[in-house]
Amino acid sequence: MYILECADGSYYTGSTNNLELRFAQHQAGEGANHTKKRLPVKLVYFEEFQRIDKAFYREKQVQGWSRKKKEALINGIFNDLHTLAECTNSTHYKNHKK
Repeated sequence: MYILECADGSYYTGSTNNLELRFAQHQAGEGANHTKKRLPVKLVYFEEFQRIDKAFYREKQVQGWSRKKKEALINGIFNDLHTLAECTNSTHYKNHKK
């Protein structure tokens, strides 16, 4: 699971089994529509998982988070993640085995 910061300051969250290749695809405009319109992109966070289904689950979890909560994750301020959970978002950060 990874988070990119786009040229316009927005974040894109994705998952892949080859981060170097996927990042190169995003930079070349061959990634998601969101990133190809907002180049260049910068890798600001990633987590590794043994199984792609776990990474995909984490991707969907983080996609539902507010910008402030994503920034807490990116900046390693893990104590703020629970506090920043929005009322409408029932998913919370858990220390996953990677």
